Amino acid sequence: MDVVGIGFGPSNLALAIALEEVAGAGAGAPDISMKFYERQSRFGWHRGMLMEDATMQVSFLKDLATMRNPRSRYTFVSYLQEKGRIAEFINSKTLYPLRVEFHDYLEWAAHRLRAHVSYGTEVTGIRPVTEGGVVKYVDLVARPASGGPETVVQRARNVVIGLGLTPRLPDGVSESERIWHSEQLLHRVGAITYAPRDFVVVGSGQSAAEAAGYLHGTFSGATVHSVLSRYGYSVADDSPFANGIFDPEAVDRFFAAPVDAKRRLLDYHGNTNYSVVDLDLSQELYRKSYQEKVLGQQRLRMLNTSRVTSVDEHPDGVRVVVSSMTSNSVQAIDADVLVYATGYRPSDPAQLLQDLLPECKRDDQGELDVARDYRLTTSDVVRCGIYVHGASAERSHGLSAGLLSTTAVRSGEIAHSILAR
Repeated sequence: MDVVGIGFGPSNLALAIALEEVAGAGAGAPDISMKFYERQSRFGWHRGMLMEDATMQVSFLKDLATMRNPRSRYTFVSYLQEKGRIAEFINSKTLYPLRVEFHDYLEWAAHRLRAHVSYGTEVTGIRPVTEGGVVKYVDLVARPASGGPETVVQRARNVVIGLGLTPRLPDGVSESERIWHSEQLLHRVGAITYAPRDFVVVGSGQSAAEAAGYLHGTFSGATVHSVLSRYGYSVADDSPFANGIFDPEAVDRFFAAPVDAKRRLLDYHGNTNYSVVDLDLSQELYRKSYQEKVLGQQRLRMLNTSRVTSVDEHPDGVRVVVSSMTSNSVQAIDADVLVYATGYRPSDPAQLLQDLLPECKRDDQGELDVARDYRLTTSDVVRCGIYVHGASAERSHGLSAGLLSTTAVRSGEIAHSILAR
């Protein structure tokens, strides 16, 4: 096999499209074989946060293909044309489609490439295959996601690791019947069989604001307590100049910058992506909270400049102790559910590379070194290609490394690197 991919989220889906289009580029184009392994039983991208009224935070033009190949049959516009909605979408005058619609687009594209995907398969390791003293191939070791023995499922010349993100919870906290991560919100809400009276939502980013708004609107008899370490939700900087950090050309400039400049740029522009909320949503939640305060029926309560200091779960709920950061005020909330919208952390590709780690080079911070083409830098012993998608490349490639903004271009660069090598 020429290329195997671990994970089949938007990044490796875009890679599959790029590889298919390169292979079909006309006379003399290489014949590329590829296979992807996905732990989920079907394609899915943050299904637990697909609220009906939630919109995308990036333009529909930053889809799986347009910025690499506007003529691709996998663009969002091609999807709209096939679905018979292109005129209506144009009439809506928006760059930001509903999240459920964009997810449907991703499923539409994934369905076209289903022959290259093995769903319900969890890759557990990557083993080097040595010939003539060099590592020419890798073997993927996997097992059924539902459980079972490990086996070697595929040998390949190149492997592309696209593990996505892992939900982050505070130290010592685990998910349970009463303690959730926002990623599972819709799935968990659908399983509620009682009439909840109080929710606590912890976090100050887009997911936290969406979770608070959804719970407030869904359960009309419940109070939603939003715990924020700030004075309120900070608004995302999506101004045109700031958005330039997500341009494909910005990756070249960031990659070539000195380490201290990279660190400053990440600090300067973190408010384009991390712990920030769309302005419209922030204003909507403020209006709801204020209106309820005027009417004396406040169900949406903002506990700002505060943090959770104690959590005690019991069979009927969870007691959450919230302490003010600006005073000695402490309050205990007896909630039915505690929702942590505390973001995600990058999945570490090193967990799959134990047998190859001695040959992988490290950067100045001791992390796996990632070249400009998203290939791990290795010793000369390794001749096969090991590539990584995602936020694990953020330190070297910038904020867009794990985001949709450059998915199409990034996947094209990986595809061309594989062909060139």
